[in-house]
This record gives sequence, structure tokens and C-alpha cells, in this order.
Amino acid sequence: MNVHKGSDLITAPSNENVITVDSISVTLEDENNLLEVIRKAGIELPTFCYHSDLSVYGACRMCMVEVLDHPSGVVPACSTKAHPGMIVKTNTKLIRDMRKMIIELMLASHDQSCTVCPKSGVCKLQDIAAQLGVKDIRFKPMQKEKQKDLSSACIVRDPAKCILCGDCVRMCDEIQSIGALDFAYRGAQARVITRGNKGIGDVECVGCGQCVKACPVGALTVKTNITDVWNDIHDKGKIVVAQIAPAVRVAIGECFGEKAGENNVGKMVSALKIMGFDRVYDTCFAADITVVEEGKEFFARYEKGERLPQFTSCCPAWVKFAESYYPDLLNQLSTVKSPMSIFGAVCKDQLSKELGVPHEQISVVCIAPCTAKKFEATRPEFSVDGSKDVDHVITTEELARMIREHGIEFNKLGIGSLDMPLSFATGGAIIFGSTGGVCEAVLRFAASQLETGAEREFKQFRSDDGIKIGEVSIGDKTLRLAVVSGLSNARTVIEKVKSGAEQFDLIEVMACPGGCVNGAGQPDGKDNCDNVLRTQGLFDNDAMLQLHVSHANPFLQKLYNEELNDSHKVHKLLHTSYKNRRLIADGDFVLNAATAKKKLDLTICFGRSCFEQGAQQLYGELMKYVRDNGLEACTEFKGRFCATKCVRGPVVIVNGKEIEHSTLDKIVDEIREGI
Repeated sequence: MNVHKGSDLITAPSNENVITVDSISVTLEDENNLLEVIRKAGIELPTFCYHSDLSVYGACRMCMVEVLDHPSGVVPACSTKAHPGMIVKTNTKLIRDMRKMIIELMLASHDQSCTVCPKSGVCKLQDIAAQLGVKDIRFKPMQKEKQKDLSSACIVRDPAKCILCGDCVRMCDEIQSIGALDFAYRGAQARVITRGNKGIGDVECVGCGQCVKACPVGALTVKTNITDVWNDIHDKGKIVVAQIAPAVRVAIGECFGEKAGENNVGKMVSALKIMGFDRVYDTCFAADITVVEEGKEFFARYEKGERLPQFTSCCPAWVKFAESYYPDLLNQLSTVKSPMSIFGAVCKDQLSKELGVPHEQISVVCIAPCTAKKFEATRPEFSVDGSKDVDHVITTEELARMIREHGIEFNKLGIGSLDMPLSFATGGAIIFGSTGGVCEAVLRFAASQLETGAEREFKQFRSDDGIKIGEVSIGDKTLRLAVVSGLSNARTVIEKVKSGAEQFDLIEVMACPGGCVNGAGQPDGKDNCDNVLRTQGLFDNDAMLQLHVSHANPFLQKLYNEELNDSHKVHKLLHTSYKNRRLIADGDFVLNAATAKKKLDLTICFGRSCFEQGAQQLYGELMKYVRDNGLEACTEFKGRFCATKCVRGPVVIVNGKEIEHSTLDKIVDEIREGI
């Protein structure tokens, strides 16, 4: 097959498993689509809506290419399968003009206040406009004033900057299985909204921030606490303390051009001291405490055979997910606070005595890879005698911004020393930042308590698989564990446990795929390779340390012997409780009001999941049963719209008793028992 264009003769490759991309021969392997093949050829097509871990959406049309001899001529590369013999052109005049027009249309309907946008400099719209040489916009501005959504402690929504790529919708639904965001309306009126168009902080959002990571522009950004931190630093009456979470140290350097995985805790200490922080500590000290407390708690439950499997509780987005979607499992979550909150409580307790000041005068600032930590800091459950454990949370990227605001040249900084003793940590604490790290740290502690002699590692849980299952023998005990990252994976494992298909003793859950290294507050990595390097950096740091088991931390032992030898104080500083957050939109509504003395209360859920599982049909059957049996006058029948996205439906409540997977026969049996 020969194709002639001007004076160029393009010949299809003779190899049956090869295609030609802009005169480059590319061998087909296991690529999912033409876009992946083109990138394999070293050509970076611009895209807004393509993510390899999400479903193909094909909305932005930026990846259009010409395929010679193809019936359509121009095709979207992301949703087109590559076939041997294809001849693909990625940058013809037609394609280039199309891309420019798409960008200009986006810009015409986009809030262009780029200089004050948090995504400025890391915005795909800016990057692609520059890549295509867009200098002028031929179309009339179509921006409509849209109010920012500031209802969340973690995330800011700015609808005026949304380009309708759908990345946030698919991330929230497919990876996190929450569906807090969705499309509404059609055509020019189309937009992304929350359920009921409420504030994102008023719906089922757990604050994980993965939608922020997916958003290519400034429509979803992290809610910043930088000004609050500067105000405390400049307040002469405040003692301002920083604590650095494990995953931050292996990512902060990326903000300043360094390689992912480099341990920069020393430079961070120097920068924080220059900026005005009075003390700088390592959250890993508190992570060691978390391991010991959680390990003790697990042993107690395991020996009694109660409240198993035990779920970890370090991740605030996972905790809120459990509170919202699986409140019946809350008594199986560890009651131990997260390392961030433990550090804040212990630090304020110790510094107030050392310095002779009240807790309120000490401001604890956590530097975290996580957006949900901002929500955790606001929870009343994470406070002691009315004093918040942590006053402010800033992300890795926010710290980088503060460093730039101060004019500090990060790459030229020397190595500063963390303040002691609340910074001494073992390797078991360092690895908390990666999926599997908490589980491995607890297993190391368990082995140190049940076995004599050598320390053990549990490398079988070190991988970026979303679900890792394994059994380990420690002493005379065989434990079955699951390590989960990503809330969709968490839902899968929980449903298997609830159905009896799987049994575990301990389950670690982290909301962000890959763990804290991939938190929404981390620098925007180019690909998953950055997360792999960050994780490796944490385990390398662990390997360099002398101590690897949390219980061996000498300063932790001293703290327990001198300060935490009272069980009441231990519970007060180190433990907490959780609450049912199952959200109901606008309360119940009456479907059938009782006119006689009430004998029967029925409530049926019409939420999205229950509706999809037959709630509407079941309602019709129930109303017919009520009427046919003369119960209409004495029945109060209500409906509700539950925000949870579950697999328990249809859910019906009969006289206060909740029945899952309801059928007419199940409900009738319950009605007959109650009347």
C-alpha cells in the first residue's frame, strides 16, 4: 500500500505487527489504544480527559489524529484501537487547526484569572495553549459568574474554571466508588455538580482529594491554610511547632526540580526554621506510638476473638468513608488516633509543661501529603480538653509555596536537625507513608512481642497492587491480612468480608491508590513512576536506620514509663471514637400518611444505588400489599434519598428495623411479626 502526499511517499511497513506514526515505525505490543502507541513513539499528544487508570471518555477531542485510508480520516487516538499497517499523522494542518479551535473555545468560556489561580504553572490548559502557540482568542468571552464552593475543609470548587473533561467524575466514581460529583444538564448548560447541587462539604465527599489530582485546571484545588500559618508565625504570643509526615520528605524536592524519592527532611528543617517555626519535629515519633497502641489493641481483640477484623484508622478519608458508608463496622476500626493527631496531643502536653504555657498558646502545624488531614484537624474528636490536637494542616505543595514566598532557595539549603526527643523514630514509622507500611510495622511489633531473637520484615505486602492478601505465621499464630489502597478496592474487600466470602484478622486501608505517597497534597507527578520512587525512598530510609521495630524506640519507652503510665491519660491523648455519618438528603418525605392509629412504619430508600437495585418496583409492590390488606389507614410510609453508594439495596426500614436486599416476602414477614 502506497500513499502519496506532495513529494513524500509513505510506505506501510512490511512487518504485520507494526504501524507508522509520523514516519516512525512502532511495533504493537499490549497497548490499549492508539494514543499509547503514539506516546510509545515519543510523541506526546495533548489530552485533558485521558488517564490510563480511568475509563476512556473521549470528551476533550485533543488527541484527534489522521489515519490514512481510514473511513473517518480523523479519529480520537484515546478510543481507537491500533491495528497493524496503520499510517498515522499526528500534526497535520487540519489536526493543528482543530486543536487550536478547541483550546480557544475552552479559553473563551474559562475564567482567565490565571495569575491568582492555585494551578497556575501546573495547569494543562496553560501548557497546551502554549504548546499550540495560541496567542489570540477569536471567540467572544462566554464566562458566566459562578460562585466558588468553599464548604469543604479540604477542597475548593471553582465552576468557572471547569472544562467538562469529566476526570473528577470518573476518578470519584471509578477509583473511589463514591460518586460525589456528576454531570448535569446538556449542551451549553452542561456542568459538573454535586448531589442536589449542594456544597461539596455537605455531601458524601470524604476529602481524599483524588479529584483535585485528576483535575487538569483550577476547577478543583486544595483549600489552603497558608495564611493561617503565617499569622501564627507572626504572632509573638504563639509557639509554632511543625511536624513532618513521612511521605512529605520523599516528595518535597520535586517542587524544586529534584528527583522523586530523595529524602529532604534536613532541608525542610532548615527552611522551616528560617521561616520562623520555633520547633520542628517528625510525625514518625507518633507513628511509633500508633504502632504500639494499635498492636496492643489488636492482640487484645485477637485473644478474645472480638471485633475482628480490626481495621486501621490512620487515614482520615478512609475513616470518613467508613462512617458514611459502613457505620456498622465502626466498632471494628482501631480506636487509636492517627500519628498526626497523636503527635499534636503529646506535643502540646509535653511542651506546655516544659515551657510553662497553656495548650492554647502552642500552635501545631502538620505538613502532610494528604488533603483529608485538613478535615481531621477540624474534628472535635481530635482534641484534648477543648484544645485541638493540630491547629493547621498544610500540604507538601503548600509548604513549597511558603518556601518560595519567603524567597528561600531550597536547593542551596544546608541540612538542619530535627528537635528532640519528639523526632526520634524507627524504620517501622517511616514506612507508614506507603500502602502496606502500617501493616508491616504492626507485624514487626507483633513479631517482637511473640518471638525471641531476630527482627523480621514482611516484604510480601510491599507492592502497589490495590488489594494485597496474605497469611503470616508469628509465634504460634497464623494471621490473615489484607492491605488495601483506593476506596473502590476497600468496598470490594468489605463486601467480601460482610458476605462471608473472606475472613481476615487485620485490614489496612488507605484511601489514596498507593498510599500517602500519592496523596492529593503531593507534587503532581508525571506518572506512577514518581510514586514508585517515593515509596522506594521510604523503604531505603527504613533500611538505613538502626531500629526497625516501633517498640524499640528508647524515647517512646521513656515517654510510656514517665508520662503515659496512666491508662486514663493514654486513652485521653492517644485514642478516639467515630460516628455514623450516613447522609440523608433533605430528610424523609411522606409517601402515605397514616389517618388512623399508626401500627406500621415503613421507610424505603430511593437513593441512586437502591433505585438501581429495584427500589421503585418494590415500592409499588409494597403499596399494593398495604392497600390489599387494609393497612393503608394505619401505615406511615416514607421515602428517603440516601447518599451512600452501596450494594445493600433495596433498603427498607420496618418499624425501625433496617432490612438489606429487601424483597416483598422479606418485608411481609417482618410486617406480620410486628402487627
